[in-house]
Parts: sequence; structure tokens; C-alpha cells
Amino acid sequence: MTRDTVVIVVAIVVAASLSSCASEPPSFDHAATNEPLSTAVGPIPGPRHDAPAVTNPFADDRTATVEGRQLFIRFNCSGCHGGRAGGGMGPSLRDVDWVYGHSDAQLFSSISEGRAHGMPSWQPRLTPDQIWKLVTYIKALRTRNEPQAPPTE
Repeated sequence: MTRDTVVIVVAIVVAASLSSCASEPPSFDHAATNEPLSTAVGPIPGPRHDAPAVTNPFADDRTATVEGRQLFIRFNCSGCHGGRAGGGMGPSLRDVDWVYGHSDAQLFSSISEGRAHGMPSWQPRLTPDQIWKLVTYIKALRTRNEPQAPPTE
């Protein structure tokens, strides 16, 4: 390359650089567009709408409650929710106030679909009957029908 060619190439590169500096920066103004500023990720907490009219086929079934307890242990739910569902890394299932609702249908949804911030979806690993049995066990917590309740102090 000759010296004149190098000078011309450098001049073109400098001119291109300067012309891009003089242009307007891209606008990221979301108000100017109809696009939403944020997108929901996962279910929204709380009962914003009525849960679907789905009934638990194992409600108040003592055998299903015991089987739900066995599933709770076998699938290591206690790893997050504690051995007696009193909480750990995951929330206590013995509480009366729950972020995603406490109806049978809402519990089924939480277990099958999962929730943001740690609750995985169990739908690929559990059958609907197994999920309903887990719901039956969870609903039996804090009641006299709870299998293997923690000792009272």
C-alpha cells in the first residue's frame, strides 16, 4: 500500500466515525410506542380472578391424605418446605395466608405450574391424581386429620 492510499483509508475511517457521532442517539422512549414497558413473568400473586371451578376428587379422603404425605416425602417437598411443611428455604405450608391463594384449585395450580422465585413446575413429573393427593395432604395440615402431625410442645 502506498502512503497516499493509507492516508485516504484513514480519512475515510475518521470521516465515518465523525459522522456517526453527529447523528441522533437511538430513542428508547416506550411512551412513544404502544408496546408495554414490562411483561409479566409467571402467575400474578393473589386472587385477582375467580379460580376455575375444579373440585378435588380426593377432598377429605384420609387414604389420599396419607398418600399425599408419602408423595410430599418421596418428591422431597420437605427439602424446601420443611419436614412437616413448616417452612425452610420455601414458605411454610402451615400458615393461613398464602400469596397465590389457598383453594384446592389454586394449590393444584401452584404445584402443577410452579411459581416465580423458586417453586418448580411438577406437572411433568406428577400425575393429576398425585397432585390432588398432595393438595389433600396440604389442606389437612393444622387439622386433626393431619397424618404424622408434629408433636405439640
